Amino acid sequence: MAKTLVLTFIAEDRPGLVERLSETVAAQGGNWLESRMAHLAEKFAGIARIEIPAKKIAALKKALAKLEKEGFHLTVEEAREEAAESGSLYNLDLVGPDQPGILRDITHCLAERGVSVEDMETDIREAPMSGGVMFYATARVRAPKSLTADELRRALEALAGSLMVDLTLRREK
Repeated sequence: MAKTLVLTFIAEDRPGLVERLSETVAAQGGNWLESRMAHLAEKFAGIARIEIPAKKIAALKKALAKLEKEGFHLTVEEAREEAAESGSLYNLDLVGPDQPGILRDITHCLAERGVSVEDMETDIREAPMSGGVMFYATARVRAPKSLTADELRRALEALAGSLMVDLTLRREK
């Protein structure tokens, strides 16, 4: 019976990191299903979902542990069966002057309403005209069935006003 594992990793960025990981997973009979990876502050970090026969999990963990000698920091967790998804999906885009706490405030607003962040990317970039630094966030969120789009939009727009950021919320089709 196949099991699903979630593998997280970080290492000093250098060519061949993903090859080394994927080679180790494949050598133990694992199948790399999906992943997200990024270069951040001279590090390369990622998370991957892997499927592997249950009887080969121990061997995979042992093989991955050997990669720590090559500078990898790894965690492997067995994923539980996925629960049925419920609620509406939304795409959220935010841009505004960078300031401490923007992400904390937005995610607090979402969490207070039972909204789950499914995927998020954030970045800071130089503002083209003003010379300041702008904060950008793009997220895919799932709202509970009990929360209407208007309720979520009003809460986020009120917060956006106090943070002086532009925020767009679109229902995903």
